Amino acid sequence: MTSVLQLHAASTLAMTGLIWFVQIVHYPLFRFAAGEGFPGFATSHQHRTAFVVLPLMVTELATALLLAVAGGAGSKGLAAWGLALLAAIWLSTALVQVPLHRRLAQGFDGHAAGVLVKSNWLRTAAWSAKSVIALGMLAT
Repeated sequence: MTSVLQLHAASTLAMTGLIWFVQIVHYPLFRFAAGEGFPGFATSHQHRTAFVVLPLMVTELATALLLAVAGGAGSKGLAAWGLALLAAIWLSTALVQVPLHRRLAQGFDGHAAGVLVKSNWLRTAAWSAKSVIALGMLAT
């Protein structure tokens, strides 16, 4: 189970670093790409981002489920909290961020871009908390 926990922590920490970069640097720069070429930019962004984040997110989910079900007795409570945060992240991604990205792929929309930045704070906070939990699980 140690290797599962290490893989989980690695994927969680990678996603946490990535989400902070996206939140502070990448999403706020969308407004500078506004214009005629924005739909192509937005579509390319979605495909390239998926190539990076999907393997990490799937790894994180699979290992979180394993830890919640088969983890050691001392870490099951932490694993359950981590899984709950991961559920919030996946729900936010599916119900908020993905639809906003699809909307932006039709053309730049300042309101949608602003909502994307604001709503992404939920995922940023959740992944940050998940990192604390994963590091706590590693320490036990």
